[in-house]
Amino acid sequence: MLLSAAAIFSGLAAAQDEIPPDAAPPPAKFLSSEEVRLLETDNKDIKKRTKTLLQLMDNRLKAAESSAENQQFDTMFAELGGFHGLMDNAMDFLAASGGKSKKVPKKVLENYKRFEIALRGFAPRLELIRRNAPSTHEFYVRTLLKQLRDARTKATDPFYGDTVLSDGKP
Repeated sequence: MLLSAAAIFSGLAAAQDEIPPDAAPPPAKFLSSEEVRLLETDNKDIKKRTKTLLQLMDNRLKAAESSAENQQFDTMFAELGGFHGLMDNAMDFLAASGGKSKKVPKKVLENYKRFEIALRGFAPRLELIRRNAPSTHEFYVRTLLKQLRDARTKATDPFYGDTVLSDGKP
């Protein structure tokens, strides 16, 4: 009995990750030339660049929300692809800013925190887009939400050490 229940639940979990046959192909993760120019301008100041990235991500998400309301799902997809590209760019930039040492500098930690808080606010907005998207576009938005959760997890990882401190008792 227990074995058959485990088989059913594992089958359901695997079915959730299958790409539906009518799913639209995922959009390209890209940054516009204007976004690249803005980010290169702020390349040295980590706080300013993080704020610029978050503003650009917010702009992309607003455009995707507007397109979804107007039933322009291809435009919505392109905007979400840009949002995804900016999210990946932010994670790569923050990871590179931390350096190779195990101890992450305080200003990088502050920007990880800023980034994670912003991602937390983006999640409900993406969920609303997902609910209103047709079934052909829903799979990618759901996948983007999973990637957003993973990015939030990665953004909080530097706050926690890899070691466990002993309480001094042998």
